[in-house]
Amino acid sequence: MSRIALTSTDTTPEVLFDPQQGSLRIAGCSIPENAEGFFRPLLNRLEQYVAQPAGHTSVLIALRYFNSSTSKYLLDLLKLLNEVHLSGTGTVELEWRYEQDDLDMEEAGQDYRALLEMPVRVVAASIP
Repeated sequence: MSRIALTSTDTTPEVLFDPQQGSLRIAGCSIPENAEGFFRPLLNRLEQYVAQPAGHTSVLIALRYFNSSTSKYLLDLLKLLNEVHLSGTGTVELEWRYEQDDLDMEEAGQDYRALLEMPVRVVAASIP
């Protein structure tokens, strides 16, 4: 399975998915006009990945801002990976980074943590 490497724009985040390494990184700002068009290829690839995941999958989400449609797709992505964790076919960890004073993004990370069974660390850090 090949990698996905998307460069960030003013409205879409950087996405780096390396199935061989078991790593997914989503960083930047996510307010795409067509969230389905942006996230569907990644969701499709993750659906393939969860059938034969790496032994350990590391997920890093470091967003400065995201809109409600992004929120839905993030949850869909994370639920797929959560199933890997729950099934025991691999371990999955999520690190949710937010800017120190951004209470909304901190709360979003805590909300995702409450919805998932896999380990979720919510960490204050500099966001690119």
